[in-house]
Amino acid sequence: MNYARRDPALHAVVRRWTDGEDLQRLDALLDALGEDAAGRLDGLAATADKNPPVLRQFDRDGNRVDEIVYHPAYSELCEAAYSTYGLSALSHRGLHGWAETPPHLVKYLASYVFVQAEFGLACPVSMTDAAARVLELFGDSDVFGPWIDGLTSVDPATSMTGAMFMTEPQAGTDIAMTETVAEPRDGGWRLTGKKWFASNPDADVIVTLARFPGGEDGSTRGVGMFMVPKKLPDGSPNNFTIDRLKDKMGTRSMPSGEVTLSGAHALQVGQLDRGFVQMAEMVNTSRLSNAMRASALMRRSVRDAVDHTRDRIVFGKPLFEQPLMRATLLELCLESEASLAMVAYSAKCLQAADDGNPDSKQLIRVLTPLAKHFICKRARVVTGEAMEVRGGNGYIEEWAHARLVRDAHLGSIWEGSSNVIALDVLRCMRKFNAHRHIATTMIGVLAGLGPDCADGRSVLVRAWEDLTERGDRLLISSTDVAESGCAHYANALAQTIMQTLLFDLANHSIHSTGDYRGLLVAFAYLDRSDDVSAEALSHLGAVVDGTAVDRESALLASPLADSTVGATR
Repeated sequence: MNYARRDPALHAVVRRWTDGEDLQRLDALLDALGEDAAGRLDGLAATADKNPPVLRQFDRDGNRVDEIVYHPAYSELCEAAYSTYGLSALSHRGLHGWAETPPHLVKYLASYVFVQAEFGLACPVSMTDAAARVLELFGDSDVFGPWIDGLTSVDPATSMTGAMFMTEPQAGTDIAMTETVAEPRDGGWRLTGKKWFASNPDADVIVTLARFPGGEDGSTRGVGMFMVPKKLPDGSPNNFTIDRLKDKMGTRSMPSGEVTLSGAHALQVGQLDRGFVQMAEMVNTSRLSNAMRASALMRRSVRDAVDHTRDRIVFGKPLFEQPLMRATLLELCLESEASLAMVAYSAKCLQAADDGNPDSKQLIRVLTPLAKHFICKRARVVTGEAMEVRGGNGYIEEWAHARLVRDAHLGSIWEGSSNVIALDVLRCMRKFNAHRHIATTMIGVLAGLGPDCADGRSVLVRAWEDLTERGDRLLISSTDVAESGCAHYANALAQTIMQTLLFDLANHSIHSTGDYRGLLVAFAYLDRSDDVSAEALSHLGAVVDGTAVDRESALLASPLADSTVGATR
């Protein structure tokens, strides 16, 4: 078993958006990680899930220590993530054969493979990466250099982990309600307040928000960004306590807790009145990571379901050959493949944005919430359906399905619940006509497609024109109408983006390898009406395994195919 080798969607995006030495290095990394994830890491993840961390608040002499005790399986997973594969460092330094920092796509695809084994640890890995990013972007390198070095180190002796403390008992969605206060003292700051849902609470570097003297009351401009180190310069503990750990539905391997800051030493990051805007950079990075993780959960659950149906004999033949089961599996496969296409494309846009492309900066600003909103919700459905495929055993914790379902519900909650994310999409539309920017970009993608993709192009160009008009109407409607309708509209945008990207991937595969499997997948995802595509169903094995599909079969899957030559209708 190798998670990377058995993933045709992964192969497609790697070959579409990397080439040359980048392709060779990424293939080697994914191959090694794919084998490790399917074997050693998967076993460790199962053990860590059954043995969650424990908070030890006092030592035997009654001294407050707030030590979190981890099972050795989780510690070994940490070594793999932070050191062996350097997942939190890949966006900051050269690793795995890259002399310079590799493209963002490398980090997201490597993490996607890792998460198929272990989901919980991916949260602190993402926050460590994001903490280094915001300190690099907004902090003084002379001040924060040592912490940035630690956050991006792959040496267990020097590496640090990061965390993001935003949620308070009364403030999560509404950051303007933050009550933690910051007071200047001794050239730094002292923070006092309570953080209610703090994941990785024993992190070495904590990025958080607090109100500052003279700041605007009741506004996010009155909230500054601060870095709270775990240790003071003399090596003693900083002035905060971990009050208790949360008993969570999922991500049980990784601790989340309640933290009280009692005059904790902190350093200011960037401009005081730009704290929330700066924190948004960290949040957006984590949101894209959420979408990536949801995509990984889908892939793992679908692959497990497919393997089960090939082994399970029902009514005299494998379950995989039963017509209704084939229809179920096809839908799950399409959801999984489309989600990875959007995550990978977003990673490419993030890279272009970081390289200074202004169009990409606007595009990634809206792609990130769109990906989180749609993909994370679909992961809940896909993992649940995949669990059902295995029947009663799927509900048993000895199999991975139940854990995947539990973890899948998290993506729609952390870094902003779905409604908050949909409102963020609406904010982008109001600020820079994001829907029009997306439509223009996607129509440009469609314009580059070859003749075999003509049916898809014609359908999708009309879809983008309709979505543009629909978005315009949403913007001129009343506030209540716009806000109540923005979630459905965000879903339509996300799904049409994924439909477009699947045709782009198919077009690349046709011209680079002559294989039409991608076109079959694109047509099937485009036309998911009540009538299941018979052509796609007949080639389910190719969809699942990534084997070749001929041109005629792929074209017959088009919703516009001529019924006289064997169309799907």
